[in-house]
Amino acid sequence: MSHPNPPEEPRPLGALRRTPVQQRSAERLTRILDACAALLDEVGYEGLSTRAVAQRADVPIGSVYRFFGNKRAMADALAHRNLDRYGERVGARMADVTPGDWRGAIDIAFDEYLAMKRSVPGFGLVDFGIPSAPDAMPDANLDVADRVGDILAAHLGRPLDATLRRAVVVAVEAVDSVLQLAFRTDPSGDAALIVEARELVHAYLTHRLGGAGE
Repeated sequence: MSHPNPPEEPRPLGALRRTPVQQRSAERLTRILDACAALLDEVGYEGLSTRAVAQRADVPIGSVYRFFGNKRAMADALAHRNLDRYGERVGARMADVTPGDWRGAIDIAFDEYLAMKRSVPGFGLVDFGIPSAPDAMPDANLDVADRVGDILAAHLGRPLDATLRRAVVVAVEAVDSVLQLAFRTDPSGDAALIVEARELVHAYLTHRLGGAGE
């Protein structure tokens, strides 16, 4: 039985129609999101369809609709998975940084984003949000800032208070703007602009966090 694509209506952030309970169902969801990511690189967000994802994932179209109402919800779930994996990658490397060294911690957050941008399927179009559908995940940078802020606060041994959170939010917004320019200029990321972005975040956070980690 065919299933026409439903209208593109916003859904709650990261919402699934059904949360997988059994391993088989979880593996099917992973295949669907992997297929979504691969197709984003090939056809872009506008060319993405739930039917194409089902074919690429080798699952019935009904399996896609069991989890997602439309392609926007599917891409939104991919963005949330990217954010979870980003947090895991950054957190896993914190043991290599001297406690209190905020520069080392920020460099890891910066470098892991670049690594994912260059290597993770679909990340170039849907990193932590959907550029062509901002209403689907409107606060992506705030979510990133919260994740990085939690990791940074734990590394510095201080609470994520309003002052630290505001500083991380500003840093994320500023760096995101420059890095978006860097990857528009060069698909691999313009090297000079990436250097500027790193210097920008160091200079700003030195002003906000002082000489910690010197």
